[in-house]
Amino acid sequence: MKFLDQAKVYIRSGDGGAGSVSFRREKFIEFGGPDGGDGGRGGDVWAEAVDGLNTLIDYRYQQHFKAKTGIHGMGRNRTGAKGGDVLLRVPAGTQIFEEDNETLICDLTEVGQRFLLAKGGNGGFGNQHFKTSTNQAPRRANPGLPGEERTIWLRLKLIADAGLVGLPNAGKSTFLASVTAAKPKIADYPFTTLHPGLGVARVDAREFVIADIPGLIEGAHEGVGIGDRFLGHVERTRVLLHLVSAQEEHPGKAYETVRGELEAYGHGLDEKHEIVALSQVDTLDADARKKKAAALKRAAGRAPILLSAVSGEGVEETLRALIAVVEEARAEEDPVTTDERWIK
Repeated sequence: MKFLDQAKVYIRSGDGGAGSVSFRREKFIEFGGPDGGDGGRGGDVWAEAVDGLNTLIDYRYQQHFKAKTGIHGMGRNRTGAKGGDVLLRVPAGTQIFEEDNETLICDLTEVGQRFLLAKGGNGGFGNQHFKTSTNQAPRRANPGLPGEERTIWLRLKLIADAGLVGLPNAGKSTFLASVTAAKPKIADYPFTTLHPGLGVARVDAREFVIADIPGLIEGAHEGVGIGDRFLGHVERTRVLLHLVSAQEEHPGKAYETVRGELEAYGHGLDEKHEIVALSQVDTLDADARKKKAAALKRAAGRAPILLSAVSGEGVEETLRALIAVVEEARAEEDPVTTDERWIK
């Protein structure tokens, strides 16, 4: 399945059904009168976060969604049925924006959340509503109100607890593959990872979700390389694991390059809790390890974890450092409460 994290969609709710002009004409009934029913309401357009989806690929093949028109009213005071609704099924973590792609309409972060995007038009009144003492036989009815139409953007931001950042070939995908059941493509050329990946890591009987995104290079915020668009997928994470390859000639400079791109992107990424690791240390001898770890420490302001996803060195230490931050953040974000508004 291809990965698609942004889609432009046109939606239109249904028009209301028209009211009816009708009169009672029944044998043995002395007085007749108007009995035109009202039109039914037009269908609505809803968005709902559902389980089992992790991409917006369905919206590559269909971009127009129109709800049904309400059924027209009929004689004998019969009201028309409501038009059928349209439901946009999206993955949890989908944000919906106005056509300008900047004004946020809603943010569906949990499975089961629904949002009304376009309300159907009301049905028109039948002629029974227009009967008065001076007009016993009105011959008018209202048409239904038109539905709403709008163009919206769907933008997916993966929901994960920890995010992996670093330059291309820093070992992010190798780390993800070694600690989760994910199977990302791994090769020795830049930008092997072209779209984000998710995996569930387990340590000390505790689980958390890790997101891997394509590597950043200097000038990514200006569109260099594949840009920084995929950074949106780590905006929701609670902690970042910043991997710096031990094969970098200047690890400190590599660290500062990625930090500069995080700051240029904004959205609070540069303020997130960060764990720094010198990856691929199995390729170095003892003296080279010390030198590069010291250089990275000077740039990051803290001692990095020495990590090798291939040999397993430092993997458990890294996972425990990540889960400690994740659980602390979970405790702060989800306080125990009996407020009925939080009960689903």
